[in-house]
Formats: sequence, C-alpha cells, structure tokens
Amino acid sequence: MVEIVDLSEDFKRIDKKFLKSVALKVLKKEKIRKDIGVALINRKEIQSLNKQYRKKNQPTDVLSFGSINDVLPQIVICPKEVEKNAEKNKVSFKEELARVLIHGILHLSGLNHRTKKEEIKMFQKQEKYLSLVM
Repeated sequence: MVEIVDLSEDFKRIDKKFLKSVALKVLKKEKIRKDIGVALINRKEIQSLNKQYRKKNQPTDVLSFGSINDVLPQIVICPKEVEKNAEKNKVSFKEELARVLIHGILHLSGLNHRTKKEEIKMFQKQEKYLSLVM
C-alpha cells in the first residue's frame, strides 16, 4: 500500500493516482512488499527537515526517511521544488514528480549516491524505472 498525504500548497495539481501507480510499479520491480508513506509539503517545511537531518539550510525536492525495514518508511516531496527543477531541466512537472518519487523509493531500498559508482547505479535504475512509467 502507498499512502499519499498532500499538505502542500498545490492541492489541485497533484495527481495522487499517478503517484500511487508509479510507487507501486517501482516497489514491485524492486521486489519490495512494504507499505510506504508519501507526504507532499511546502518549501518552508522541507527546508526545515533538510536543515535538521542533512544540515543543509535550503529547500530540496525529495527526502527519504527510514528504510524498507521500518514500520512505515516515508518519502517527503516538495512540489514547488519539483516544479522549479522541471522548468530547469525542460521536462514536464509530471515527469519530474515521478523521477523524485522513484529516487526516494530507491533511497528507501538502500541505494545511495555517496560514491561515483553508487551514483551511476542509482541514477541508471532511476531513469530505467522512469521510462517504464512515462
């Protein structure tokens, strides 16, 4: 199950059914049979979380909390940051939203991008899954 809570300022813009379908497909491909939570929040809230947990005092597009072994791992997404990145990367908001959700799920599954080798593996998987859902 994927639980999505929209606490952002973009209530009408977020296609929760699409997000849920993306999450379910990636979870299935990663062979993860676990519930996850996805919260959509505003810039101020994600900046606060980013400062608290990553020591970076700036908003970000996505944060992941926990792992697949936790009771309910969480992904937190800021739609305003996603929108900014979509414009910068010249892709649709929907595509960028799927990309950050996939990125968050891959973090929950244990993938990271601390080294170049990890980064390559993670981003290859991310883009592979993105091509399956778009």
